Amino acid sequence: MTTPTTSPEGLELSRPHGTTDWWRDAVVYQVYPRSFADGDGDGIGDLPGITSRLDHLADLGVDALWLSPFYRSPQKDAGYDVADYRDVDPRFGTIADAEAMIDRAHALGLKVIVDLVPNHTSDQHDWFRAALAAGPGSPERDRYIFRPGRGTNGELPPNDWGSVFGGVAWTRVSERADAPGSAWARDGEWYLHLFDTSQPDLDWSNPEVRTEFESILRFWLDRGVDGFRVDVAHGLVKADGLPDWQWHSEMVSGSAVDPETVPPAPMWDQDGVHEIYRSWRAILDTYSPVRVLVAEAWVDTDERLANYVRPDEMHQAFNFHFLVTPWSAGELRTAIARSLAATEFVGAPTTWVQSNHDVVRHASRLGLAETGKGPNGIFATDAQPDADLGLARARAVTLLMLALPGSAYLYQGEELGLPEHTALPDAVREDPAFARTKGKEAGRDGCRVPIPWESDAPAYGFSPTGRSWLPQPAAYGELAPDSQRGVEGATLEMYRTALRLRRELGLGRAGLAELPVADENVLALTATTADGRKVHVVTVTGGTGFELPAGWGVLLASTPGAGSDGRVPADCTVWAVDGD
Repeated sequence: MTTPTTSPEGLELSRPHGTTDWWRDAVVYQVYPRSFADGDGDGIGDLPGITSRLDHLADLGVDALWLSPFYRSPQKDAGYDVADYRDVDPRFGTIADAEAMIDRAHALGLKVIVDLVPNHTSDQHDWFRAALAAGPGSPERDRYIFRPGRGTNGELPPNDWGSVFGGVAWTRVSERADAPGSAWARDGEWYLHLFDTSQPDLDWSNPEVRTEFESILRFWLDRGVDGFRVDVAHGLVKADGLPDWQWHSEMVSGSAVDPETVPPAPMWDQDGVHEIYRSWRAILDTYSPVRVLVAEAWVDTDERLANYVRPDEMHQAFNFHFLVTPWSAGELRTAIARSLAATEFVGAPTTWVQSNHDVVRHASRLGLAETGKGPNGIFATDAQPDADLGLARARAVTLLMLALPGSAYLYQGEELGLPEHTALPDAVREDPAFARTKGKEAGRDGCRVPIPWESDAPAYGFSPTGRSWLPQPAAYGELAPDSQRGVEGATLEMYRTALRLRRELGLGRAGLAELPVADENVLALTATTADGRKVHVVTVTGGTGFELPAGWGVLLASTPGAGSDGRVPADCTVWAVDGD
């Protein structure tokens, strides 16, 4: 057992914030539309299905929902290949359905944030079809990044950049499947796609591109959305000349190389992106009540991430460094301290997250032998996560996260303790990463499986017909909300209690100090609320546990019953208060 070595007044990490801006301490719930709720029985989630389940979010206690793309799309990358930014894909419903969903969310007191995908369009977007038809040197092609190839006859890509999904980041127009038999077959130009070949990158040096997206912002703001999560926010601007860069970038963690020994990536985090976001912020600031911008930016340092949330730019930026931190008290402490220092320097909140649609669910990721970011998906033939250990750690890190000052994002189903689906047949996989890496990476489908609602219903209540675009594992049935609601110690009840206490205590606006402990397996923090109340947060990542100081009373524990005997075991977090 270990005990504190000092009084609760330790190293100050942050100070209380008294601001009432909702986004500074909001808990936002990510809805992945394909997999949340299916209203029409076709096996694909849709907007009416989402609307029918919004009561669950209100009861859970979140402040807002963020929806992944529901725009018209050929769905080559689950909607992140947008063909029309001003229309709803028929799979998901109609504009009227979107407006009804927004109205219902607002009636329940929930804000609505929608995805915006500005780095690239679908190759089925009218602009790209026009670019292909118009040919080299045309104004239509200037909206994208077309370049002549290298080599004697232009047979080599314009540079050595690789796609995030695997393979090269360039496609030659003449090599497209739709090129033979047309003028395109003689077209030797290449176009850039940092993701799939069906996702051509836009050229943000073109004023027409900027004007178009300013119009798209207004289109959805006028329909009542409360903000935008900006996909690949760090990727819009590329370095002049598109210089070679021989390394590879990964989802979420950004560059998979040491930033101290490798030159900055010329396709990511260029300073020119900030001018774009300042112009967007000026548009949002003309609307009332306040509308927000949230950056998905994979950058190398907390200081670079803080640039996105300066006062005249975005309101939030996902803290992926916290997500990829291994299960270690020392490393978690460092990630928290550095994140808070960087964002406080620019007057912004830190935005915490542990799971989303791009990573292995943290209930499984933390059950692997090596914790941290984890692999890009898990095959049935891979070493499998320890389900019990993973869930225990997931609950513990969630209680830690929800006690931290700033905003927090939850991914649909994590409040149920859903694990990754690690036994998907290859034949049903849809993530482009699986195909582009020739099956080397399982991809992200395992975290995108439709979630359960009812333990004994077809498709566990996801669809009235029992259809499901990805098969659900049998384990999901016993994790459905109707199996957990009102059950003491259930993961759903832990989340509901944590969110209620977080709101009542004002933890999202609290100051934070470290309570030094002479055990490398223990992270102990004290949150001091704006009205002077103190909540002690203890996370134990291993070892023999932590002995609570005399007089501390447990408010909530990630392991049922933990702390009742004065002891916090390994892989557990408790919230405690001083006795009267």
